[in-house]
Amino acid sequence: MVVWTVVYIAPHRREAERIKDMLSGEGFLVKLKSVGLSQTGECGPVEVLVPESEVEEALEIINNL
Repeated sequence: MVVWTVVYIAPHRREAERIKDMLSGEGFLVKLKSVGLSQTGECGPVEVLVPESEVEEALEIINNL
């Protein structure tokens, strides 16, 4: 079973997709999850999640942006 961990909270879906594409390009499994009241819209925060075993490496890449 994969345990997913939040590594980044994007202010909107467009930013979350950018981070997802970057991490996916580096070989990471990535999921996006909308949070708050706008769980179906383009607005509002979106969590970027990776498997728990990949958190440290994913954070290194995000921090080097």
